[in-house]
Amino acid sequence: MNAPAFPLSDTAVPTASADPLVHSVLSVPSMHCAGCMGKVERSLSALDGVVSARANLTARSVDVVHDGGTDWPVLIAALEGVGFAAQPREPESDKRPSAVRPLLAPLAVAGFACMNVMLLSVSVWSGADGPTRDLFHWISAAIGVPAILFAGRPFFSSALGALRHARTNMDVPISIGVILATSLSVYETVTHGAEAWFDGTLMLLLFLLSGRVLDAMMRDRARAGVDALLRQAAPGALVVDGEGKASWLPSSALVPGMVIRVGLGERLAADGTITRGHTRIDQSLLTGESGPVAAAPGDPVVAGTLNTENPIDVTVTASGTDTVLAEIARTMEAAGQSRSAYVRIADRASRLYAPAVHTLAAVSFVGWMIAGAGVYHSLVIAIAVLIITCPCALGLAVPVAQVVAAGALLQRGILVKDGSALERLAEVDRALLDKTGTLTLGQPVPDPAALDALTGDEAGVALALASHSRHPLSTGLARALAARGVTAVPLAVVEEEAGRGVSAKWGALDVSLGRPVAADGTATALAIAGQPTRLIGFADRLRPDAVEALARLQRMGITASILSGDALSAVAEIARQTGLLGQGGALPNDKLEAIAVLQGAGRKVLMVGDGLNDGPALAAAHASIAPGSACDVGRQAADLVFTGDSLLAVPRGIAVARATMRVVRQNFVLAIGYNALAVPLAIAGIVTPLLAAVAMSTSSLIVIANSLRLARRPV
Repeated sequence: MNAPAFPLSDTAVPTASADPLVHSVLSVPSMHCAGCMGKVERSLSALDGVVSARANLTARSVDVVHDGGTDWPVLIAALEGVGFAAQPREPESDKRPSAVRPLLAPLAVAGFACMNVMLLSVSVWSGADGPTRDLFHWISAAIGVPAILFAGRPFFSSALGALRHARTNMDVPISIGVILATSLSVYETVTHGAEAWFDGTLMLLLFLLSGRVLDAMMRDRARAGVDALLRQAAPGALVVDGEGKASWLPSSALVPGMVIRVGLGERLAADGTITRGHTRIDQSLLTGESGPVAAAPGDPVVAGTLNTENPIDVTVTASGTDTVLAEIARTMEAAGQSRSAYVRIADRASRLYAPAVHTLAAVSFVGWMIAGAGVYHSLVIAIAVLIITCPCALGLAVPVAQVVAAGALLQRGILVKDGSALERLAEVDRALLDKTGTLTLGQPVPDPAALDALTGDEAGVALALASHSRHPLSTGLARALAARGVTAVPLAVVEEEAGRGVSAKWGALDVSLGRPVAADGTATALAIAGQPTRLIGFADRLRPDAVEALARLQRMGITASILSGDALSAVAEIARQTGLLGQGGALPNDKLEAIAVLQGAGRKVLMVGDGLNDGPALAAAHASIAPGSACDVGRQAADLVFTGDSLLAVPRGIAVARATMRVVRQNFVLAIGYNALAVPLAIAGIVTPLLAAVAMSTSSLIVIANSLRLARRPV
């Protein structure tokens, strides 16, 4: 049994190493957009001794490669200089709180207040005048001002942090527009003015917060994959000293050279080499093989794998963050960073948006002052410009289309887990599919010819024995025999031995169902004393509509092939049935290398897999899909998950993704067209702050309505 060779590296606080370069991971909780990522990376890259800085928006962290002379206080000081608080991140203790929770209360307050103030505004729009209008304005102020101060906190705090360090971000013009509109509305209320814009301000905050919550929800889901993988390792182990005494230690206390004892049914807490005992190890998280693999003294074993047969002693070779499991988790986290083209667009736009809007509003104010409009009128126009240029429609162009498409797919049993997944899925032109549990159902099915050859008594004995075991082969055999109407015979003294099978007494005869002495492929042996042993072969059947699904992919211009950790013989059989090229015996790093080669050739790779061994490949591919039967880590690492048995979910998901991106491009045209028409009207003084908020909201509604067409699209 061979263990995969993963390159190991430090990913916590800097540690001493013979290598002059050090890896430091800093937690940056206030980083929330592509513009923040750019500022963090540029501020660190400008330091002497820093080789590279890569921000991870999903994990709210930045990975810095630097020389030993640049310690982490220097890095933290550099980030504080541009307004970002940071601290060293220790993977084992970092809880990384949800990014969604702090936004839910402001969103709820904005929504509740907006609905109530809009009802009051309807009366004013309908012609209420004099004391009645003043009363409605005062009630609107009583509801709106506290709600605006509370709901606007995420934007106010971000803008204040930027201004303290003499910089700007996209929240600065939003905050200025909100504060000025609120202040002017209060002034209008106090002076019995005709207009107040509490409703427009609250509507603005509601749309902005909705977009930010959607983004945060998707990033929280992405982070869960790494946590699910790390939970596969045991929390500790029984350590045996030189005198044979045993004591339990947590996994964080294990060090190379210790000897740990791993019992039947236990997972390993560290990587190591077997020093005593023979067993079988379920290493499906690494290879995807459905059956346990024999392991003997001298064989390497890794953390997270399961001992399925006998107790063993293992000498620890790596623990904690140095294990293969931890390296897979780090690979998933690094590969799971946002790769959306829209993130890159937002990064560039964020550098230009705030200064452009400020300049435009200031020019409008100064221009109208020169024209003799007065301070009040000029200020109203400047506020209208700030509000009407709010990028709500642009901000909603992508997430709303994604949410609508995700809802349409969900109704058909396909779950979209990553906001940018549909964008990437629409671009794929190459597909790699795992075998067991992906192209196939991962459920061994007995050979019908072998079942036909059984006599009635033999079938009854086989069903009775199989029903006493939860082994996948026994479960498949019992299901198949029961479907044939076979009745189980009564047995006595039933015993199951791990790795051997089930034995019992049928009357006076010894009967057993278990591992055959020799077999070509997966099989089980039915033995009845005095009768010939019956060999029952098993095969993993293809998913329903698998051939049709692969044909659809080909018609869509996507070339598919098999990339599996299973044995070559098993892969060859499925390749023959599907007509695909296939590669077997692939370990996690082999799958990563295959993806890297294709990506280096300019291909957009779709990975379809279900096992823990597929986790890094699912995260590193351009897009990824997993079946609902996949392990927790496989489901978390994938961009999409389909809950049914049919493989048609894969081409259906791609078709919807391509339709979604067409709608997204239409949304951008609509949003840009709105700004091209509305901004000149605001500068000309034709649009009031209320009309600006309504126009901004209308543009957002148009984008939403266009996106809703995806809900009616057949999948």
